[in-house]
Amino acid sequence: MCRSCLCFRSASTGFSDKLARFDHPGFRNRPLTRVKICGITNLPDALAAAAAGADALGFVFYEPSPRCVNIDAAKTILAELPPFVTTVGLFVNAEQAFLESVLGRLPLDLLQFHGDETEAECRQWGRPYIKALRMQEGLDLVEQCQTYHSSRGILLDAFVAGKPGGTGQVFDWNTIPPGLEKPIVLAGGLDPSNVGAAVKQVRPWAVDVSGGVEAAKGVKDHALIKAFITGVHSVSE
Repeated sequence: MCRSCLCFRSASTGFSDKLARFDHPGFRNRPLTRVKICGITNLPDALAAAAAGADALGFVFYEPSPRCVNIDAAKTILAELPPFVTTVGLFVNAEQAFLESVLGRLPLDLLQFHGDETEAECRQWGRPYIKALRMQEGLDLVEQCQTYHSSRGILLDAFVAGKPGGTGQVFDWNTIPPGLEKPIVLAGGLDPSNVGAAVKQVRPWAVDVSGGVEAAKGVKDHALIKAFITGVHSVSE
């Protein structure tokens, strides 16, 4: 099967398409920050997030993560989602055969790479992608934006040695340089108590949360999801 022919879900105004149009003058200064709820493992959580106003849902295909979801479960969830909710697949240094299996069975809109994947490795699948970068000392974000020039955006997360993401740690937002050429998806320890301040300071294109809206690992707290999204919208309208 031709990778470039793998079908997208019909979400013409979805999260990935908005990223694609970021450079259009009408969107460059658009104030509303988007919300991605990551680590979805079951249908009730997915539907609750969509009902609360989530723009995108993230599905983790990385076995060491407590939020990992198998292909069959993800397929069931995706089949029940309402329209205009973007689906994102998260991978960490995945084997090519595994990625082919996932993409051959799931109509994911956007890919999210959290490992050491090169720009060519991210791009080869013929789907829009974002590249996660962990904010460690010495990281040059301007250079990284140029390196991953084919990405739709960059996701900024806290650096914790040995952990590719989902750490629950907040990094210093002051280390983000202004004027980056890629849309920023802000992650790292966000929750209902701090997301408003994060949006006010960073003005990211989107925010990404997982553990900050959980009742337990891999199980979302629906009230926290609502509070998180309300917190974002209250300062970005």
